[in-house]
Amino acid sequence: MNDEQGIRDTISTWIEATRKGDIETVLSLMTNDVVFLIAGQEPMIGKETFATAQYQMKEMGVSLEVKSTIKEISVQADWGWVWAFLEVRASLPGGQLLADRKGQTLSIFRKEHGRWLLARDANLLSSEQSPG
Repeated sequence: MNDEQGIRDTISTWIEATRKGDIETVLSLMTNDVVFLIAGQEPMIGKETFATAQYQMKEMGVSLEVKSTIKEISVQADWGWVWAFLEVRASLPGGQLLADRKGQTLSIFRKEHGRWLLARDANLLSSEQSPG
């Protein structure tokens, strides 16, 4: 498998695990020092911080639907970056919509022990963007 396909596989696994609510699989796809940059919020730093937020949402019964349209992938040695258009929809049990956000993302992956893991993620999701 080539590196670009490895990154695509990581993204596909992430989306499927998110759909299933499989937090442990999602956590296995990121580095321990992962950083999430989210528009209008403080950075989310570290795998444990992400895990805490995900388990809180799971306790509330939040389900997530995610769709990612990859625009570009580049790889240099053990680093890869992806520009994508991301759509995220969060709902409570019974279908009550919590959030419906869309926007551009830039994700940086690092190859560790032969696996591509998310290391940095910057997203510009809002409730008013369209694919660009």
